[in-house]
Amino acid sequence: MTAPATATTATAVAVDADADAAAPARKALYVYGIAPAEVRTPRSPGVDGAPVRLLSESGLCAAVSDAPPRLRPRRRDLLAHQAVLDELAAQGPVLPMRFAVLSPRPDTLLAQLRSDSAHLAEQLDGVRGCVELNVKGTVVPGHFADLVRRDDKLRSLALRTRRRPDYEANVRLGEAIALGVRREARRAAREVVDQLAPLAVRTVRGTTDDEQVLSASFLLRSADETRFREAVAARARACGDRLAISVTGPLPCYSFVDPRPAAPAGR
Repeated sequence: MTAPATATTATAVAVDADADAAAPARKALYVYGIAPAEVRTPRSPGVDGAPVRLLSESGLCAAVSDAPPRLRPRRRDLLAHQAVLDELAAQGPVLPMRFAVLSPRPDTLLAQLRSDSAHLAEQLDGVRGCVELNVKGTVVPGHFADLVRRDDKLRSLALRTRRRPDYEANVRLGEAIALGVRREARRAAREVVDQLAPLAVRTVRGTTDDEQVLSASFLLRSADETRFREAVAARARACGDRLAISVTGPLPCYSFVDPRPAAPAGR
């Protein structure tokens, strides 16, 4: 399966890009996810309002619909994509595709289900009974007064600036405080992940920056979701002066779907 250049794929299955380019657009399929063959067809309309159908092969099925002539990340289509995945996930494990994953023809997709069936079945077993929760944390800038009191270097710099104030001294103090605040927030973020990771089956860290210093996805047994949320709330209270924490989910297990099996060595 391939996706337009503007979209990100979840790569549970992939096809050759040249084959996609050669395929007539009217035959392209929009792919939502891979599930065990016994699932029911989702009733929710798919992207662009197209009906969803299942293509089954080797004990697996792919939820698909006809791809629209133009595929853009409009809100209604993003919600439709999610609704189809939610219906599949409510029935059991699913390997979700991100928005805008395409396959050129039904026979190509069925051939991939057949050739990768063992790998895909293993992936489904790995997320069976699980959900994904994403935890993010952003820097709380307002605790600098306490930081200055605790940090000898910052306190000395603040006193010098107060005694001999000028523009450059104020800039240096501001930069030093901002750096200290981010350092404290990053330390709190590491503590959060260290506390939460033992509650999860797997943990994947995401991209961070100077403001969002925590981004991690956790694969959880569904039965552990309440306990996990309670642990997140406890950490949010403990470090709320340094780190603002939010939780998103439950989500399909996007972050825990591996790509197609690697080619043998030497290929």
